[in-house]
Amino acid sequence: MSEILNVKYNGEPCYDIVFDKSFEELPAKISELGFTNRRFCIITDSNVGPLYAEQVKGLLEPVSNKVVVYELPEGEENKNLTQINKVYGFLISEKFDRHDLIIALGGGVVGDMAGFIAATYLRGIAFVQIPTTLLAQTDSSIGGKTGVDYEGYKNMVGAFYMPRLVFMNISVLNSLDGIQFASGFAEVMKHGLIKDSDFYMWLIENMYEIEERDPETLITMVKKSCDIKRAVVEKDPTEKGDRALLNFGHTIGHAIEKYKNFELHHGECVALGAVAAAFISWKRELLSMDEYYEIRDMFVPFGLPISVTDIDEDEIINLMHSDKKADSGSIKFVLLKKVGKAVLDKTVTDDEVRAALKEITWTEDFE
Repeated sequence: MSEILNVKYNGEPCYDIVFDKSFEELPAKISELGFTNRRFCIITDSNVGPLYAEQVKGLLEPVSNKVVVYELPEGEENKNLTQINKVYGFLISEKFDRHDLIIALGGGVVGDMAGFIAATYLRGIAFVQIPTTLLAQTDSSIGGKTGVDYEGYKNMVGAFYMPRLVFMNISVLNSLDGIQFASGFAEVMKHGLIKDSDFYMWLIENMYEIEERDPETLITMVKKSCDIKRAVVEKDPTEKGDRALLNFGHTIGHAIEKYKNFELHHGECVALGAVAAAFISWKRELLSMDEYYEIRDMFVPFGLPISVTDIDEDEIINLMHSDKKADSGSIKFVLLKKVGKAVLDKTVTDDEVRAALKEITWTEDFE
């Protein structure tokens, strides 16, 4: 039996997030939205497509007019306008119109790109998110953020565009390798740290079950994480205020991600950024020393890094100032007053950032 959360937009019901253990209920959920005898385009990538595209296509064909699959090359380096243009051409060749449906089947990159295509093709076509990574299930598939990178600058071109449905098959998480799973877990930890100390403690108490990917534990974890993000997004759908709190760990994290040429996974960079932000919070006496070290050390058992090698502090700071989240030259930083309580701050200095980067930079003297 599916579990469901409804997300509101401007106070009105907007779309459901469905939590299930298979894809079997997907055709019924799409039909309930009125999309029967329509053309469906499943946008996936070269990692996820071979695993799930034919299964999803087969389930949807009985309720559709036609189902086609477009497979993007996998990887952040392909999240660009060149690939978007190719999909536009494919949709035009398949004669897709405004009554048809785009389905994003994949991780955050696929979801962001398919959502952007949906927002811009024919000035807007409906789309459904089927996130297949923990990162996408707990973060990027919820809230309507879509977009692509531009010349290495992450999500520089995009739109807020809400899906009609988010369908999560929790069983697909078993296909993730350890690094991919840990990368998604960084966002789960973030939600507890910024909004819910009880959830943060639950994650620690259920560490073994999470690492073992126990199905019931994962559904509880993913649903609660989504519920936290849902509450934030409903209050601030276009990131004018509180939604910026979801960027905890991302200010420095995005800069490290770009500096490392996306060699580190997004969640690994978020974990590093979260440690740096917690360090600044400690130095500002918002957190105690014990609280800082507990936050830092709790990333480790979940397979996330708390230190990084070979980074240029000045270049990281320059990248932060060029990030889309910068506001008239000042950096919007998310700090912690305590576990479960985050605050937005625009007064963090470059020197404070430099000190935090030193804290997370690991070096070894071989002499």
